[in-house]
Amino acid sequence: MNFEFRAIYWRDMLKFFRFKSMLISSLVQPVMWLAFFGIAMSDSFDQLTSLVPPIEGVPNVDYLSYMGAGIIAMDVLFSSLFGGTSLMFDKKYSLLRETLASPVPRSHIILGVGLSGVTKAFIQTAMIIGFGRLIGMDFFNGYTPTETFISIIGIFFLVGIFTLGFLFLSGSIAITLENPEGMQSILTLLSMPLFFVSNALYPIDGFPAFLRFLSMFNPLTLLSNGIRYFALGDNFTVMGMHFIYTPADLIMSFLGLLLFAFAMLATSLWRFNKVDV
Repeated sequence: MNFEFRAIYWRDMLKFFRFKSMLISSLVQPVMWLAFFGIAMSDSFDQLTSLVPPIEGVPNVDYLSYMGAGIIAMDVLFSSLFGGTSLMFDKKYSLLRETLASPVPRSHIILGVGLSGVTKAFIQTAMIIGFGRLIGMDFFNGYTPTETFISIIGIFFLVGIFTLGFLFLSGSIAITLENPEGMQSILTLLSMPLFFVSNALYPIDGFPAFLRFLSMFNPLTLLSNGIRYFALGDNFTVMGMHFIYTPADLIMSFLGLLLFAFAMLATSLWRFNKVDV
C-alpha cells in the first residue's frame, strides 16, 4: 500500500503550527464564541424561559449547553469550508503544479489535505468541549467515565466525516477556480445558508415548513443532532421545548453525513483527475 498522502498531511500540519496567526485564530475563535456570545445569549434565553414549568422526570439543559453543540458544528463547518484555500494558493504560486507532476497519486493529495483538516477539527472540538466545561456547559452530565469516553469517540467520529465532506467540496472549488477572491465569495455564499438554515444555534420548530424541510437535509443539522445525542442525552428540555433523540435519528445523521462525504469525494476525485495546471 502506498502512503504518499503522509507527505501532504505533514506539510499541511507543519503550516498550521508554524503560522502562529492561523493557529491562534483557529483555536481562539470558537472559545470567544462560547465566552461572549454563548454566555450572553444563554443568560438572556434562560431568563426568558425561567417561568416555563419543567417536565417531570426530564432533565432541563441550559441554552449554553444546547448552543455548545452548534458551536462545534459551526466551527468545523467554517474551518473545513475554507480549508481548501491552501490548494488555491498552491495553485496560484505553482506549488500545486510540482505536486501534480510528482509520482504522488492525485487521490493521495485529496486524502492528505482531508486528513490534516480532520486533525485540525479534532483539536478545535477538544478545545471547545474543554473550555465549555470550564464555563458551565453541561456536556456528559451524569455520565459514567465509560459513557463519557464512548460519547467523545462518537462526537469525534461524526466531526471527522463532516469535515472530510466539506474539505472535499472546498478542494473541488479551489481546483476549479482561478482566483482566491472568487473562491472567497462562493464559500461565503455557501456557508451562510448552511449556517442559518440549521439548528446549530436555535431549534428549527419555528421555521416555515419549507425551511424545516431544507434543514432536515442540512449536514450542519445532522452533525448538531449527533453531537447533542452524545453530549446531552436522548431526552431533555431546552427553553421550554422537549427534545427526544432516538438511535434511528443518530443512524440518520451518520448515514446522511457519510453519503455527503462520499458524494464530495467523488466530485473532488473527478475534478483532480481533470485538472491541468
